[in-house]
Amino acid sequence: MKRLICSVVVISMFFTCFTAVTWAESATKKEVTIKCEAAVRLIQEVGVDNAAGVIGDKSGPFVWKDAYVFLMDIDGKMIAHPMSPEMVKEDNILQVADTNGKKITVAFIKVAIGSGKGWVNYMWPKPGRDQPAPKSAYILRVPNTPYFVGSGIYQ
Repeated sequence: MKRLICSVVVISMFFTCFTAVTWAESATKKEVTIKCEAAVRLIQEVGVDNAAGVIGDKSGPFVWKDAYVFLMDIDGKMIAHPMSPEMVKEDNILQVADTNGKKITVAFIKVAIGSGKGWVNYMWPKPGRDQPAPKSAYILRVPNTPYFVGSGIYQ
């Protein structure tokens, strides 16, 4: 009986710790909006070229938990992406679609040009994974420029 109680306690502790670690590693909507606002301020303060280096740094301040900020222009050019730097080499990524065929860059641009900020839902792999997962990205336009930043949370 003592062994059974000990086993139940150990298993309960394992699941409690695992759940706490999982929650701690997931970004929130609030964090995403705060990081995007900070990225916009950085762009305004140091210029897009200097800010791109900071935003595109995988070890930098715009990568946290399971989230990151990316920087694009309204022509569909990826300026900085810490998790997929190969995207920066492309002229544009307008044809990039999620697994449901949604052209996500086009959706981002519509938000940036339209209201200047908002959320876009799509499917995208979590950092370090290949399998797409539901994601919601916050898009925020840099005022008076052709640039916008984005960051998302996985659901």
